[in-house]
Amino acid sequence: MLPKNHVNVVVIGSGAGGGVVAKELSFLGYSVVLFERGKWISYDNNSNDELSDQRNQILGANFGPDFIKNPRSFINKYGDEEVFNSLKGYGNIAECVGSGTVSYGAMAWRFMREDFTMKSIYGHVKGSTLVDWPISYDDLEPYYEKAEWEIGVSGHNKKNSFASNRNKPYPMPPFEINKEGKILEKAAKRLGWNAFPVPMFRNSKPYNGRTPCMRNSICVGNACPISAKNGTHNTVIPMAIQTGNCDLRTECIVSELVIDDKSLVKGVKYFDKNKKMYFQSSDIVVISASANETARLLLNSKSKFFPNGAGNNNDWVGRNLQSHAYTGAVGLFDYDILDFDGPGANIAISNFSHNNKKIIGGGIIHNEFNRLPYQFSQIRPPGSKLWGLEHKKFQKNNFKRLSRINGPIQEMPNFHSRVTVSKKIKDHWGIPVVQFSGKRHYLDHEHCKFLSNKAELLLKEAGAVKTWKNIGGKGQGRGQHQAGTARMGNDKKTSVTNKYGQIHDIDNLFIADGSLIPNNAGFNPSLTIMALGYWVGNYVGNNFKHLLIHQ
Repeated sequence: MLPKNHVNVVVIGSGAGGGVVAKELSFLGYSVVLFERGKWISYDNNSNDELSDQRNQILGANFGPDFIKNPRSFINKYGDEEVFNSLKGYGNIAECVGSGTVSYGAMAWRFMREDFTMKSIYGHVKGSTLVDWPISYDDLEPYYEKAEWEIGVSGHNKKNSFASNRNKPYPMPPFEINKEGKILEKAAKRLGWNAFPVPMFRNSKPYNGRTPCMRNSICVGNACPISAKNGTHNTVIPMAIQTGNCDLRTECIVSELVIDDKSLVKGVKYFDKNKKMYFQSSDIVVISASANETARLLLNSKSKFFPNGAGNNNDWVGRNLQSHAYTGAVGLFDYDILDFDGPGANIAISNFSHNNKKIIGGGIIHNEFNRLPYQFSQIRPPGSKLWGLEHKKFQKNNFKRLSRINGPIQEMPNFHSRVTVSKKIKDHWGIPVVQFSGKRHYLDHEHCKFLSNKAELLLKEAGAVKTWKNIGGKGQGRGQHQAGTARMGNDKKTSVTNKYGQIHDIDNLFIADGSLIPNNAGFNPSLTIMALGYWVGNYVGNNFKHLLIHQ
């Protein structure tokens, strides 16, 4: 293996956490190598066709990895079964510069104050590993603010009486509510609920040299044609590169962390796009590869001090895998309720995020993103035919007449929902692949019933002539918004990192992605992952400055 020039910091993954960390440390003068397994994405080179080879039908988004090169597996009654990204259960993560921030729905939620102290509020939950965070909302609030202003968020909290305090308003005003949203807003008011605009990583006005959103009707799942949807790819990563301190290396697969005899990480092994292996030495490594891939890398990095994987001497790496069980209801109206003004989702209700009788936590509900025809063909009332003339008539007559109210429920973390690595299945580079096992906590489905009932009540109040519920929360939690597999905590016997994302017993190895999150709340976690990126980056930047003299 040919060595590359030594650097201060290696960052693995360029998504919501990694892009932020790379920018923070580059600005402080650290030499940084930012590894990304995918490429730069151009809107012109990526089709919006929902049936294209690039699009994963289960996740509903472009830019997933090559499924032939990147299999995964899960444990079922038949043993270790291989699964590809075109099938349900793969746990897809985008493969491109910016990762999921290129194609995400771009909701920019802060977690609520209560989400950081779930164990204190609700007590012990049987069968769950529910805990308090080792940091508070107030600790993270300045970093939420920094993410909102550097990445760019539109919104306001004037009508959201449940939002936790903030010290600075959003940098951009919210988007105008669409036709569907206005109808739902009036219905919510009649029910005594507070409806308010969804905060978005989208420019509602010109911002930081980029144009305002054009309200593209097929935004979600695709790249933005005018760079008005904000992610790490068009904000902090270009800023990092412009410092001259950040070397972005695309199409690189990091296979292993190299741990020395002093229990320190000395660098990483990786493959370039030609499948040639290199070693990159560094003073510090920050992993931001997603809850699935971060756990995989740690578990595949065995050494003298960590025979079961880096940071895994207490068997917590890969545990507590959470995603979000989406749940809600559908309403059929006798008129066109949708105007397809993009992105579709823009009104939300947070009355049910906490303080619900016999419910642990809760979740947000909101109108949904615009769907394309193939996605719509899978939305039918119970008992409807999914083929033939009846199916086609429903597709033609009701495409603009269905309103969907959905939201993510606060899943209960549990010890047995986990990521391990397969003993028999390897990827294109010969690396043991992610293996899923376990299932969601039994309360998740019960909580989903509660939230779906609220969604259906809203649709009925809004005048839907027919409603039906789609209730989630069963099976394994490896869908959207994976989290929890390298949770932060004060006790190394029940966590993987300390409150700064620093791996217990490996002083120069950090995590900065959704893996850190102890409890995934009832909100999309993108903004929280960015805030954690700033939090971890700030700690690393202020505590390792002595390394800069060695450049």
